[in-house]
Amino acid sequence: MQRIALFYGVLVFVLVGALAATFGYFIVDYTEEKTEAEVAAVLKEAGYGWASARADGLLVHLSGPAPDEGARFRALNAVKSVVNSGRIRDDFTIVESDLLRGPRFSLEMLRNGDGISLIGLIPEDTGRTFVLDSVEGLDHGARVTDMLETADFPIPDKWADSINFALDALHDLPRSKISVTPGRVSITAITDSPEEKAEIEMHLTGEKPKDVALVLNITAPRPVISPFSLRLIKDESGARFDSCSTDTEANAERIMAAAQRAGLAGDGRCTIGLGAPTPRWTDAVIIAIRALNDVGGGSVTFSDADVTFIADATTQQSDFDSVVNSLERELPDIFSVHAVLPPKPLVEGGTPEAEALELTATKSPEGLVQLRGRLRTPRTQQSVVNFARSLFGGDNVHDTTRIDSALPDGWSTRVLAGLAALDLLYHGSLIVTLDDVQVRGVADRPEASSDVTKILSEQLGQSERYEIEVKYEEALNRLAQLPTPEECVAAINGILVERPIVFGPGETKVEADAFDVIQAIAESMRDCSEVPMEIGGHTDSQGRETMNQTLSQARAEAVLDALLAEEVLTSFLSAKGYGEALPIADNSTEEGRALNRRIEFKLVEPEGPIPHSDDAETTQQEGEE
Repeated sequence: MQRIALFYGVLVFVLVGALAATFGYFIVDYTEEKTEAEVAAVLKEAGYGWASARADGLLVHLSGPAPDEGARFRALNAVKSVVNSGRIRDDFTIVESDLLRGPRFSLEMLRNGDGISLIGLIPEDTGRTFVLDSVEGLDHGARVTDMLETADFPIPDKWADSINFALDALHDLPRSKISVTPGRVSITAITDSPEEKAEIEMHLTGEKPKDVALVLNITAPRPVISPFSLRLIKDESGARFDSCSTDTEANAERIMAAAQRAGLAGDGRCTIGLGAPTPRWTDAVIIAIRALNDVGGGSVTFSDADVTFIADATTQQSDFDSVVNSLERELPDIFSVHAVLPPKPLVEGGTPEAEALELTATKSPEGLVQLRGRLRTPRTQQSVVNFARSLFGGDNVHDTTRIDSALPDGWSTRVLAGLAALDLLYHGSLIVTLDDVQVRGVADRPEASSDVTKILSEQLGQSERYEIEVKYEEALNRLAQLPTPEECVAAINGILVERPIVFGPGETKVEADAFDVIQAIAESMRDCSEVPMEIGGHTDSQGRETMNQTLSQARAEAVLDALLAEEVLTSFLSAKGYGEALPIADNSTEEGRALNRRIEFKLVEPEGPIPHSDDAETTQQEGEE
């Protein structure tokens, strides 16, 4: 009996121990899972998605690739808010992302009569010696300029094929520039003939490695023309070229087409060469040929940027002035025009026609002013020219006036008053004659006509005759063309809709990928510098509300600082963080949260007027009643 009691006693003891052990294991598992869940929630809320936690009893092991030492420290502090520091084991690894990416390798090789220049950054395993040995002796001892740098990083994919192909191409191209990056080779070169150009292009295309992109710009030689010149004559027999030169086949065709409209018979021919005084050489030639056709006959001669325009002697003075005025206004600034109207031929037995006593001043839209005609004395001439230069700028005034002592008293006063009136126009002309003063042109201000009238009436007196024909063009008024404040904000937000500024998790720094967006916003704000705007920062609803508020404020201020770096006037800008308070999409989906994490501009409305004291008292009394 005692043995049976002893047996059951032992059995009960064993069962109780097993149950206790099982319960203990359950408690440990539950504690570990709960701890891991709490730590994971804290890391996620703080934006440390790269970190992970594993509970081992009471210990918590933290691991993951920390971007830097600061991120590791912040992650540890975040976990300490829910786990005692003595229970935390730091197994984080520090990963420097810039070291992982490595540098951008590239090589530029320039070869010409002065030697060979090597510029760039190449992998150390490729070796400076390998590149130098490959180009040595190409030009029989010509100087090799070595500006290569090396970096101890792995050789990028496609780099070896690209550089070997580029070095082989350099052997065949004595006048060339070759640029190499991994998987891409760009070649610019000059050959001795169109036939050699075609042969080299075919050879390079055939030898190119399959996985390397090739960009070719091979040109055949052209003569260097200096100065560029052109002379077109138009008379009773039609139009013909004494000389013609330009820089491309397409521009030669444009010049010929303009000459044919002016009466050129046949196809004509222009010499194509290297060099030009301005990219708008052909545009200027076409404008001058059209002017020659409008005046009816004569010649136009170009020598680089100097233009001589000679009308037919039978041309009326008014027609000549009108055409020359238009020519000077339309030509690019770099071109200088010398216009001549020869004396009319005498009819047999007749007397020479008296030359008109007048002074003409023309002002182009670019602000260039040409003075032609008569002034009374050299001293008067100097005074008028100095006055014109003070109004329009010294380099903008071209003086071709002549001295004529037969002019009446008061002539210079009329000229000076007319120039002051011409200064009020965007472009136009002044004509001073023995009978009156004429001011005609276009203005960029609606009040310009009345201001011109005021100047002439005050300085000439009521007895003098003057004519005013001033047209206001709103399109020239820069202030009238500025966007409204609402349009400014809409344009900026339109940029942000197409290309949002994206921040990394928990980050407040504007990344390099967003610099083009910042530049686009800065450009859009050039005409909106005095529009009061608020830069609003917004987040999604993940994380604590106070953290999101702080994060959104810092991001809005980062955008403000980035705009300041682009030389945007920020005195009318402010930054404000709204956190998660103003969502524009559903925070329960990833797409919605991405839309809510945004930067948004808002127009700051001016504060309302302060109420009059009587109004304030009335309002208070009504409230009390």
